[in-house]
Formats: sequence, C-alpha cells, structure tokens
Amino acid sequence: MKQCMDADNLHRRLKKIIGQVQAIDRMIDEDVPCEDILSQINAAKSALHKSGQVILEGHIRHCVRDGIEHGDVNKTIDNFTKAVERFANIT
Repeated sequence: MKQCMDADNLHRRLKKIIGQVQAIDRMIDEDVPCEDILSQINAAKSALHKSGQVILEGHIRHCVRDGIEHGDVNKTIDNFTKAVERFANIT
C-alpha cells in the first residue's frame, strides 16, 4: 500500500519518533524527573498518533477512493471500517 501514503513524510516522522524514544531511554539513565520523562513519552505518543492519522488520510484519499471508483464498494467499506477501528484502538 505504499502508493497510498507519503512514504518520505512517514519515514521522516518515524525517525524523529525513534530519536524521541532514544532520548527517553537516556533520560532514565540520567535520573531525569519522572514528570519530564512522562512529558516526553506523551510527545512521542502524540507523534506516533499523528503518523497514524497521515496513514489513515492516505488510505481514504487513495485506497478508499480507488475501491469505490473501480472495485467492490462493500469490500472497500469493510476495509475502511477495519482501518478506522484499528486506528481508534491506538492509545
């Protein structure tokens, strides 16, 4: 499904998230206050959530549109519903 997402954008986002997680790991070793670590965990979580939004938007703009225009509409709706359910379960 690479054609339905901006892979360069997602790779850039994921590299930043990896950096954030590595920084969190260092913070633990450096005895940084818990509140600061939790703040950074929340920032990484938000960044990961935004990456999911980018993927879901690409899915809608490409996969869903193509499925409705050229494919099985019921299958497209089922796949879209599954994608939304999976995204909604990200906490």
